[in-house]
Amino acid sequence: MDYLLKTEPSTYSFADLQREKQTTWDGVSNPVAVKNLARMKPGERLVIYHTGDEKSAVGTASVVSVDTSAASNPQVMIKVGKAIAKPVTLAQAKASPLFSESPLARQGRLSVVPLNEAQYKFLTGE
Repeated sequence: MDYLLKTEPSTYSFADLQREKQTTWDGVSNPVAVKNLARMKPGERLVIYHTGDEKSAVGTASVVSVDTSAASNPQVMIKVGKAIAKPVTLAQAKASPLFSESPLARQGRLSVVPLNEAQYKFLTGE
């Protein structure tokens, strides 16, 4: 499974991840998002999505490790991938039939969204 991680760029941006190379993704409070974090496995691919004014997929990352010892606050270590050459906006994703049933289009407040292979490729251009 692949995932999309939403972040407010003024709080933590893809550029911050590029500078730091890796970080712990935690502090998620929505119960569904917490479950999605806890399901992650090392090596899985991630799309970093900027919320706020940007509303677009801007970069990639991957899961390094997952610590679920605190069930209500899983700690997922991620490492930077690459910037997406042509960021994909939320409007572009919603216009694609690939996302008609996706939480990305249907649950706007969900901060950790599962992606299938086709959705990942659409967002990353790979």
